[in-house]
Amino acid sequence: MAHAVRTADLAEAAEVAGAALTLDDEAPDLVGRLSRPPADRRWTALATDGGAVMASMSTKDPAVGHVDLLAVHPSAQGQGRGRALVRAAEEWLLERGARQARFAGNPPCYAWPGIDVRYTAAACLAESLGYERYHVAWNMTADLDVDLSVEDDLVRLEQAGIIVRAAGEDRDKIAAFVSREWNDSWAWEAANATGLHYAERDGRVLAFAAWGSRPGWFGPTGTAPDARGLGLGGVLLRRCLADLRAAGQSSAQIGWVGPLRFYSRAVGARAERVFWLYRRDLA
Repeated sequence: MAHAVRTADLAEAAEVAGAALTLDDEAPDLVGRLSRPPADRRWTALATDGGAVMASMSTKDPAVGHVDLLAVHPSAQGQGRGRALVRAAEEWLLERGARQARFAGNPPCYAWPGIDVRYTAAACLAESLGYERYHVAWNMTADLDVDLSVEDDLVRLEQAGIIVRAAGEDRDKIAAFVSREWNDSWAWEAANATGLHYAERDGRVLAFAAWGSRPGWFGPTGTAPDARGLGLGGVLLRRCLADLRAAGQSSAQIGWVGPLRFYSRAVGARAERVFWLYRRDLA
């Protein structure tokens, strides 16, 4: 069955995402976030009746395109709409020079690292379209009913000349620190996060932690090499999670995790969401 594909109305796409992506309460907000990417990114949102797809590609990697979000309303599933939308996204990417398409997060502005394995129908669709699974990523879940107090730590750090603050008009300074110590992708996330906390000594930024750069999730975070071992990461993590709790969340996702042991020990987080990353050559 053929399905006509058109440019999506973002409000309609957000409504479909909210109905279809039931594992993500923030799914409608993801459409908005993906529509406000970094300046070096081209993106599109396409729709059929009852379905929507968003795709993007960045100038830093012009041969690779990304299928960022795919949603089909439950009432319209099983009728080929997802397949039609993926093919339309691939065509859009190919016309702009992409030679490979990926179901994989396009940092720094992404919805998920890949396809959550619990969205099994999406994984089956990708594989039926010839996509190969090439990597695995995971999130950790932190319950927010744990002790997130940092008062004693703040006193200890202040005695060492270190001040911990929530970012305000100084975001550019923190983003410059993140870019210098890590990369521009993390710097964009820090600059565009809902919440951003950092530690400094004598006006020099030592560590940072962000939340809400991807709606509802924690990250990224990092500590300069010469400031590690002071407990800054744990303090900043707990401050961010306290913000998320104040915003009404009962748990938080720690996205695209590397150091499992740190988060497990710091706040009792557990590895829970698993994502498969897929790719397919277009030409």
